[in-house]
Amino acid sequence: MEERELVRQSQEGDKSAFALLVQKYETKVHGLAYSFTRDAVLADDLAQDIFLKAWFGLARFKGRSEFGTWLYRISVNHIKDHLRKRTASREIPLERAANQVRAAEAGPPAGNRAEDREQKADLVRRCLAGLPEKYRVILTLRDIQGLSYEELSRALDLSAGTVDSRLFRARKLLRERVVSFKEGDRRKP
Repeated sequence: MEERELVRQSQEGDKSAFALLVQKYETKVHGLAYSFTRDAVLADDLAQDIFLKAWFGLARFKGRSEFGTWLYRISVNHIKDHLRKRTASREIPLERAANQVRAAEAGPPAGNRAEDREQKADLVRRCLAGLPEKYRVILTLRDIQGLSYEELSRALDLSAGTVDSRLFRARKLLRERVVSFKEGDRRKP
């Protein structure tokens, strides 16, 4: 069944039609939440909240954009709200913080390519997490979730030029942080 028809039926209260929409987008929404939180359980909770918001907000969906774009906008806003609240009461378990410090001080292990790749990926994730929110969001949606420039423009309510310049700045800032960390400033990615 076509997505527009599923949306229409969902707007009329058909839960099975909405379940098909959830099924289509659940991996992407969960992946987006996970890319920001790095916590599978929390990503599950956030995805569930996002789909509930979408269900209760279907009456406001007018079809001016694709359903997926509308859902991404809800997702990004919900995740940003969650992160703001979490940042306000930022607590890192002592054991986890100690492990992060030890790993940073130890440097890369010799030999194992899979471990090297994982450490590099972890470094990029930590540096990405340290970026200002507007850069973290746009990089995650483009480079991790694979949204097109047009989808980014609609999902973030930005002009195409703003999307392009913000992506450029975000990538530049991320590159600078990774290089800085590699060159020895291991205090803050």
